Amino acid sequence: GPRDFASRKHKKFVKLAKGYRGRTNCFRIAVQRVEKAWQYAFRDRKVKKREMRKSWIRTINAGSREHGVAYNRLICGLRTADID
Repeated sequence: GPRDFASRKHKKFVKLAKGYRGRTNCFRIAVQRVEKAWQYAFRDRKVKKREMRKSWIRTINAGSREHGVAYNRLICGLRTADID
């Protein structure tokens, strides 16, 4: 019938919002929750890269300090030696 498409769309959003906070069996609230979740996902994909980079730098710094070279000196040396 004419409501088939709408109810399919509604069911999809309510299913996506399962386990979220708020009254997620209500379509309008479910849409808000799902869209907010997408915003968090978008933001946190970038945060994940940032955190990985911080972790990577920390590890390299610890390793280079064991050999008496600070991270910034190591990177400076690599740059002047033209190593990517």
